[in-house]
Amino acid sequence: MFERFTHQARSAVARARDEAVAMAHPFIGTEHLLLALLADDEGPAGAVLRAAGVRAEAVRSRIRELVDDEPLGDRDAEALRAIGIDLDAVRTQVEQAFGEGALDEPGRPATRRGWLRRRAESSPARGVPFSRRAKKVLGLSVREAAALHDGHIGTAHILLGLLREGEGLAAKVLHDLGVDLPGLRRRTLDGTARAA
Repeated sequence: MFERFTHQARSAVARARDEAVAMAHPFIGTEHLLLALLADDEGPAGAVLRAAGVRAEAVRSRIRELVDDEPLGDRDAEALRAIGIDLDAVRTQVEQAFGEGALDEPGRPATRRGWLRRRAESSPARGVPFSRRAKKVLGLSVREAAALHDGHIGTAHILLGLLREGEGLAAKVLHDLGVDLPGLRRRTLDGTARAA
């Protein structure tokens, strides 16, 4: 699938993988693709996003608010430790009594950050799978390039695919940050037309 992707687009996909690993997320989602596009200083997608006022720090912060909705975070663990409760010791005792992973949420990998869950161990980035929506975005980027009669898939096409998908976390974050998604799509299309 990636043979028609430009060097910048391939780099963005690799960066998305790095973003997922850095955030200790068990998969590469649309939000990681968005962060990767923002990190591209030379590509058209990054330029369009920055011109719309989208900043990586704000995107990362909003992702954390939406995804890392842990009932007890690091600050809570520190506060409990101050009164003599060690969450790691509690986890160990519960797992001794009920088995490993007894406190993990059903359907959620144990590598996910959260209270009483182990932090993700560093793993090779290539082992992180794409979410269903991220795969859809990449497929839509191919369709966007075909619709524009482009012989390659660049970062602008990935952004167009992300906007066309419209229901992933990236679209929600952009909406929450006050970005006009149809307007962003138009500006991206205008940019690809000028580049052609």
